[in-house]
Amino acid sequence: MKRIYKISGLLLLFTFFSTFASAQNIIVKGKVTDAKTGEALIGVTVGVQGTSAGSQTDVNGNFSVNAASTATLQVSYIGYTTQTVPVSGRTNIDIKLESSATELQQVVVVGYGTQRKLDVTGSVASVKGDDISKQASTNAISSLQGKVAGVQITNNGNPGASPEIRIRGVGTVYGNANPLYVVDGVWFDDISFLNPNDIENMSILKDASSESIYGVRAANGVVLVTTKKGKGAPTINYSAYAGWQKVTNQPALANATEYATMINELNKIQFPNDPLTFADPNKFGQGTNWLNTVLRDAFTMKHDLTVSGSTDKSSYSFSAGYLKQQGVVTGNNYDRLTTHMQQDVQATKFLKLGYNAVIQHSFSKDAPGGLIYKAFTAAPVVPVFYADGTYGDPADFPIGNATNNPKAQLDFFNQRSKNYRITGNMFAEIKLASFLTLRSSFGGEFGEGEVLGYSPAYKATAAQFNDNSDLNVSRAEVRNWIQENTLTFDKTFKDHHLTVLAGQSSQRYKSYNIVATAQNVPYTSDADLYLRVGSNDQQFPNTVTDSGDLATYQSYFGRINYSFKNRYLLNASMRADGSSKFIGNQRWGYFPSVGAGWVISSEPFMQNQHIFDNLKLRGSWGKIGNASVPANLSVQTVNNSAGFAAIYNGVASTGANITTIVPPVTYWERGVGTDIGLEMAFLNSRLTFEADYYKKKTEQGIFAIPILGSLGTSGGTIIGNQATFQNEGFEFSAGWRGQINADFSYTVNGNFSINNNKVLSTITGQNPIYGGGAAATGGQLSTRTILGQPIGQFYGLVVDGVFQNAAEIAASSQKDAKPGDFRYKDLNNDGAIDAKDRAVIGNPNPKYLYGLNTTLNYKEFDLTIDLQGVAGVDVYNANKGLRYGSENFTKDFYDNRWHGEGTSNTYPSANIGGGNNYKPNSFFVESGAYFRIRNLQLGYTLPSALATKMFMKRVRVYASAQNIYNSFSYKGFNPEVGGSPTNAGIDNGAFPLYATYNFGVNVSF
Repeated sequence: MKRIYKISGLLLLFTFFSTFASAQNIIVKGKVTDAKTGEALIGVTVGVQGTSAGSQTDVNGNFSVNAASTATLQVSYIGYTTQTVPVSGRTNIDIKLESSATELQQVVVVGYGTQRKLDVTGSVASVKGDDISKQASTNAISSLQGKVAGVQITNNGNPGASPEIRIRGVGTVYGNANPLYVVDGVWFDDISFLNPNDIENMSILKDASSESIYGVRAANGVVLVTTKKGKGAPTINYSAYAGWQKVTNQPALANATEYATMINELNKIQFPNDPLTFADPNKFGQGTNWLNTVLRDAFTMKHDLTVSGSTDKSSYSFSAGYLKQQGVVTGNNYDRLTTHMQQDVQATKFLKLGYNAVIQHSFSKDAPGGLIYKAFTAAPVVPVFYADGTYGDPADFPIGNATNNPKAQLDFFNQRSKNYRITGNMFAEIKLASFLTLRSSFGGEFGEGEVLGYSPAYKATAAQFNDNSDLNVSRAEVRNWIQENTLTFDKTFKDHHLTVLAGQSSQRYKSYNIVATAQNVPYTSDADLYLRVGSNDQQFPNTVTDSGDLATYQSYFGRINYSFKNRYLLNASMRADGSSKFIGNQRWGYFPSVGAGWVISSEPFMQNQHIFDNLKLRGSWGKIGNASVPANLSVQTVNNSAGFAAIYNGVASTGANITTIVPPVTYWERGVGTDIGLEMAFLNSRLTFEADYYKKKTEQGIFAIPILGSLGTSGGTIIGNQATFQNEGFEFSAGWRGQINADFSYTVNGNFSINNNKVLSTITGQNPIYGGGAAATGGQLSTRTILGQPIGQFYGLVVDGVFQNAAEIAASSQKDAKPGDFRYKDLNNDGAIDAKDRAVIGNPNPKYLYGLNTTLNYKEFDLTIDLQGVAGVDVYNANKGLRYGSENFTKDFYDNRWHGEGTSNTYPSANIGGGNNYKPNSFFVESGAYFRIRNLQLGYTLPSALATKMFMKRVRVYASAQNIYNSFSYKGFNPEVGGSPTNAGIDNGAFPLYATYNFGVNVSF
């Protein structure tokens, strides 16, 4: 027995020493890199599991840690999947981190900070900068089209123009209806000054809970923009592309023979006893295609150079970008130069300092306003030039009131625009304790824009001439600043995590504009310097007018985020905003919100199921506000105008009149929103799904209502809190990540949203609010906003066919009609066609938005395909109704028009602009639905070994195309037609849609 004990004791002693020997500490070194790009990752936490030991990677991604030879390393980094790596006695371990496979591990930017996707209780969408820069868009917002559920973007094809963006429908009717943009903590109305290549991330806050922390400006949603920071070893990145833009879906116009034929038909209807206008229409042949005369294939190119890097104490990024874009209108050019600078410095253990700055300069040679419409309607029988080189003159042809030669309009238009802008902020961040941080920042913008227009003395045609040269110069300045202080408490207590934010903000917005004019100014290349040499006499006096605006804000805000076991989530915030735009006790607004979330998949009873990797239910409620309306709305103003003539002793003098009626007090617009969301992930988080139901109500919405001139206002509007309306809908997003083998991976992301807009109450009761006046409607209002219906619905007569003969007219309610005229429905059966027979004929508010975005990677090749579309929306094609003796017609109209009994029962005669045919009616309303290939890009990355031989880290070449396929039934250029909410969707010469083809390169050194 003793022998057994001795043997056992020896075995135990041997085991102890063996274990001790095998578990002795060793120094483990290695490098952590991005698994996809190979880039060194700085600040990665490399911890020893089960102990407090660990370290962080340095500027080159290297680490060194003291660990037992049998230990396990835990490697974690924001935005990447945490890895556990057994040491197994190794002293050198290189680790490649993969981007987070599940959205729960991702970090998203929210108001005044970041949160794990897990902790977010509101509706927040995030788009990476790489997805933005893949599209050749001059404005980053254009690149979001089709990528985010519930976000409608309407592009303006004019170079340098900002697109319209609506988040979950219309939030504001009067004033600025676009969202608030927050770029690195500074507030803006648009981000056209930003180079898309400088953007790291964009977060779109869609529900009132996530938006309310920005209370005063959040009524239309919030877009948070984070610009790029340096990370890793010093790197030089160069990106460039060059290509061209080509007009697509250009409507075919009637040629000269077809036009002459229709003018003969028109005059025969209007003047049946007169001889035909054109004795032989066939002699004109094809004639002039005026659209082809003023449009062109346009060149575009862009260059970006970035130098960036970081150490364990600082990060830096400096970039410069140059964009050159020709417009598809001949002579229209846009150039932009941007510089972005960023630097953060860990000055001491507890103090961090930093700044961001963007310097932008743009220059454009502008296109004449209305040129597209003029070219669309110009008579093709008129040549561009006569044989002697003079301009073709419509007055030389018997074609009514036609007066315009678009080529002459283009040639004698000389307007240039220049813009300078410096924006940015600087901050100091003090770590008062490990859980308590004080941050103070100051930022703003300094901008100046100039528009110079010069028209020489000239004579091109009988109607296009200028006896005296004109010089017009306008300069606009903005001087805005924002100062904010926040104190953040962030601490974990076992199963509890608590974050408390308290903040204060002060803002000032100041703008100033001056306009000067002079006549008989000699032309030089710097004509703006010679306003003083204008005539400046009694006959041709120089004029100077100016205007400005000043608004200030004072705000206090706070937020609490609490989570228990990463399972139960609570978010509550409050913001108080005071604005100088309002008066008395209406000056302050208060905007609370609350959100809650339940991570069901973290519950103990869900641990043994194998369906959901993530199942989360969330809900939120909040109030938001809108101060994006002109200041001093309650101040009555008197306007001077040459139209207000006053006669004294037989001499006419410029008079004055009131054009707007305002109420004594204007209140804040307030938005109240609720959101319920469900997030799911399946199959090891390869499949994700997210659904939201929302209801967003705008209370006391400010409208401008047209009023009768009989009230003494010379027409005009009455402005005030007129109505309450809401947007209600559903949003769905789904994504799939697939890996077929080591060489082939892919991602597919889709989104679909439904929105319904409805007016809930108006101070006018059942009386509608009208809008939508356009030349195409003879000045008649073509939209209506009324209780229980969407904002700005198209409203007019309902076409019930075309009169074929006099007998049909005699038996109808339209006794004054002519064969070929529209036959309207007598909706009230009173035997007359009048305003009482108008009805809803269309809705410019899209009901359905959708997008599908796919990326495929095979070895060194990558392919990106972005699809996007809109449905359930209408457009009022006002181009078809502009017929007052100055018109052309489309080939579609020529082929389908009524030109004799039985020829058509849908299209009217050539007299579409005469009689009652021009009035707003259902013929002019067409479907605005479309589907397009928004972006297609094929890239190839050189093997790293080959790139290294060329002294480069990475080389990628690509070819891309945007808008190469567009499917829609609309008869105009482009169904993407914007406009203010009560005037939206009216196409009166919309800019052409164009495809862009580019070839580019991305190089890293």
